[in-house]
Amino acid sequence: MKIGIIAGDIWHYLDANGTVRLSRLLAAVNKPRDLVLMSLGWLAREGHVKLEGEDDYTVCLRK
Repeated sequence: MKIGIIAGDIWHYLDANGTVRLSRLLAAVNKPRDLVLMSLGWLAREGHVKLEGEDDYTVCLRK
């Protein structure tokens, strides 16, 4: 349940802010890192977000 709620938080943040670095997203969402990463993985698997780069990835919504 928490993963789905955090995924919604991530989606809304990306919708309002566009492409961001993973480090900024982690700070903005302000939830445990593991849960944010699991939520991002879920969103990526469903095709809702795109992650690019290495180390400090960029994250954006797929539209």
